[in-house]
Amino acid sequence: MAITLYTTPSCSFCRKAKDFFRKNQVRFTEYNVARDQRRADEMVRKSGQMGVPVIDINGKIIVGFNQSEVERALR
Repeated sequence: MAITLYTTPSCSFCRKAKDFFRKNQVRFTEYNVARDQRRADEMVRKSGQMGVPVIDINGKIIVGFNQSEVERALR
């Protein structure tokens, strides 16, 4: 399962998403879009959004941290 998390350092919902994945021992790749313009552009292409977090779970894009939606996508 491929999970990509696009974040910024000051985003509280980004921290909640990371905490959720770590607590549930779900491996993910994190990109800080505040420092990586290429990844920021990639995030916007995938989601159509500038806000974070953007979570890509096997191609399913979730904007923001909605735990129940994330759990559904992980099944």
